[in-house]
Amino acid sequence: MRPWELEDAAFLFDLESRWETVRYLTPNPTVMASVDEAVASIGRRRAIDHPVHGIWAITLAERGRLLGNLLLKPITMSSALTRLEPVEIGWHLHPDAYGRGYATEAADAVMLDAAAQGLESVVAVVDPRNDASQRVCRRLGFTERGVSHDFYGADYIVFEKSLL
Repeated sequence: MRPWELEDAAFLFDLESRWETVRYLTPNPTVMASVDEAVASIGRRRAIDHPVHGIWAITLAERGRLLGNLLLKPITMSSALTRLEPVEIGWHLHPDAYGRGYATEAADAVMLDAAAQGLESVVAVVDPRNDASQRVCRRLGFTERGVSHDFYGADYIVFEKSLL
């Protein structure tokens, strides 16, 4: 993984202009309409200045080919907070990279690094229709906490993993 670069705008546009890659990302997903939107999105991703949190490009190590996106960031709960904001981990890949273990490998690497820097736990908030991401969560050892309306104002399956 590496930070997003402006030179990645065409790939990011290709990734996020596809319904199949954005359909589970929010309760009201939209596809990107232009490369300019991708450039603006890269600017926002690069503006995260934190030792643990970020949004990174997933690349194929030996060739540097872009595969998708991985994030680790605080997530605001829709309902009243009962504890500190949890930290969400999430991913989405280009269809050409589906089913090869890249999301699992990237998420595991980010969680190992985050744990070494003191992060105690993460959550994955998964659309109930997204069977692939549910399988990734299980492979990574997440515990399913059930369906919740606490995030994004919609019903999502919440998975949690202790990093201790």
